[in-house]
Amino acid sequence: MQDLLFAGTEFGVFFTRDGGGKWIELTGGMPTIAVRDLAIQRRENDLVVATFGRGFYVLDDYGPLRSVDAERLAEEAVLFPVKKTWMFIESHPWGDRGKSSQGDAFYTAPNPPVGAVITYYLSESLETRREKRQAAEREAEEKGETLSYPSWEELRAEEREEKPAILLTVTDEEGYVVRRLTGPISAGIHRVTWDLRFPPPDPPRLQPPESPFYEPPIGPMVVPGSYRVALAKRVDGEETPLGEPQTFSTVPLGLASLPTEDWPALVAFQRRTARLQRAVLGAVEVAADTERRLALIKRAIDDTPGADPALGLRARELESRLADLRVRLTGDEVVARHNEPTPPSIADRVNRIIFGHWTATSAPTQTSRESYEIAAEAFAECLAQLSTLVESDLARLEDELEAADAPWTPGRLPRWQRE
Repeated sequence: MQDLLFAGTEFGVFFTRDGGGKWIELTGGMPTIAVRDLAIQRRENDLVVATFGRGFYVLDDYGPLRSVDAERLAEEAVLFPVKKTWMFIESHPWGDRGKSSQGDAFYTAPNPPVGAVITYYLSESLETRREKRQAAEREAEEKGETLSYPSWEELRAEEREEKPAILLTVTDEEGYVVRRLTGPISAGIHRVTWDLRFPPPDPPRLQPPESPFYEPPIGPMVVPGSYRVALAKRVDGEETPLGEPQTFSTVPLGLASLPTEDWPALVAFQRRTARLQRAVLGAVEVAADTERRLALIKRAIDDTPGADPALGLRARELESRLADLRVRLTGDEVVARHNEPTPPSIADRVNRIIFGHWTATSAPTQTSRESYEIAAEAFAECLAQLSTLVESDLARLEDELEAADAPWTPGRLPRWQRE
């Protein structure tokens, strides 16, 4: 586009789409600093900016600027075209992300996220009821109007309202949804990167662990091919499509030492492993939750006058069975604490397949295939026993606790009749 120009000034970088008629400042993390040089990486449409005393800045894929005009910016939302995306596994030459533990004297600059970069524009921010009310109150106050206090019903509605969200839905050529992402809801141009993977099978967390070594969970990588992304907003739980969906392609970079010859078979095995991991991690959480429930049940039995002592014996018997199942699921902690070798648990086998396979594009090894079969067979038996313990034996014990008027414990709804 011959009318798209960039200019470096003493006060930042500016661009124009009309050959210089109107200039707009590029912000988004770019400081107000003197720009000494500009370069364009034409293959990837990247703008490289050299500044005075502050280093280099890179605008990855300025392609959306070609289609920004007053008519499009007047729309409620715009989903810009997504360029062809290279598929590869990011390397960690220093043992961890970035510069790892090389120290502050070892300079590195962060790479952009790996994956398909999705760019969209919102003409207005998505606001909650409370934000709209407060904005109206500020406007009324500026006009000198009398403010009215909201009703209890309005305040309850504000308190219970789910925050608005921007949703990006990625589908494959058959229309199957492979990933749902969320993005910023404020007005302006935003970018979200899809990592070219299915969602992780790990149990969801409301807050990630506070650890510098925490790595967000990942799912299997998708098959190279054509994909489609659609934009929508969710307000009061109702989803409304925005803009026009965009189609893009994903292509292997071709630098793998041992590239797979059958991508569909590779992804099929990884998804089988993901389904097994989802169930194993869920069973581990259920076992941990059941252990806490049994500990409280024993306390409740002690606090129940006239409780049958047999209830305590049954609770302890369930604890013992559960401990045996947890050894099979996650390993023998008693032996491990004495620094003695332990056989791999079900979770160990699954994790080793994932850690050694999901961050590679080579075909699964025979060891991985055999580990899957061993883990799957062992888990099927373990899950059946855990199901009997939780859904039958524990539920029956909790019913008897309720009949004995024992204090409430997690996992059961109290029963009561008005006298």
